[in-house]
Amino acid sequence: MINLILKKIYIFFTDIESYFKLLTGVIRYLPRVFTDRKLILDQMVHIGVNSLTLVSIIGLFTGAVSAWQVAYQMAGLVPLSILGTATPKAIIIELGPVLAAIVLAGRVGASISAEIGTMKVTEQIDALEAMAINPIRYLAMPRVVATTIMMPVLVIYASSVAIFGSYLVATVFLDLPGGVFLSGFRKTFELKDVNSAFIKALFFGFAISSIGCFVGFKTSGGAEGVGLSTIKSFVICAAMILILDAILWNFLIG
Repeated sequence: MINLILKKIYIFFTDIESYFKLLTGVIRYLPRVFTDRKLILDQMVHIGVNSLTLVSIIGLFTGAVSAWQVAYQMAGLVPLSILGTATPKAIIIELGPVLAAIVLAGRVGASISAEIGTMKVTEQIDALEAMAINPIRYLAMPRVVATTIMMPVLVIYASSVAIFGSYLVATVFLDLPGGVFLSGFRKTFELKDVNSAFIKALFFGFAISSIGCFVGFKTSGGAEGVGLSTIKSFVICAAMILILDAILWNFLIG
């Protein structure tokens, strides 16, 4: 039992060391961003543009559910006009960044792990090294840079759609005048909230892509190993998003 625990601890710290080696490699090749811009732009399209439909659906219903929940929980306690004050602020600060990041952890993080993991088990990464192409430069760096750039864009977009969804529920289903909702939104809107969401999104994007790459490079065991890596990537990314959210809250808002 003790040997098993010690082995798990050893594997954990070995993985931490390997992860930071990957990050070091990514940082080392950042000066090649302009040279490898086509690889980065391709990943930006895959990660950003191709995620718009999913992000739109998630954002719209997140805003709608948020408005319903606030109206239900505050019924009889405060005026319904609070919807324009409370809902958008909660979306911008917390719901937009976190929910968008978790959803994209499933789509982007798992996708990165599956792609790189498949290349690993089919020896395509060995082929790249045989051709003197560094896998971190060719595979990891473009994905990390693209995800870190696109995540803030997607988070701001998701938050905007979510606010629109809460506006629709408030005006169409709860009979709140649109002017009242927008007036409450304007009174509580602060640029620092948007900045906080932007900074959170940068950290979330970096975490999702770097973890996805790391898990992909560690894949072994054929098709079964790729499947396990995909699940592992999403679980770790989702947990890291919540951990980072709690840490960043104290620095940005708390």
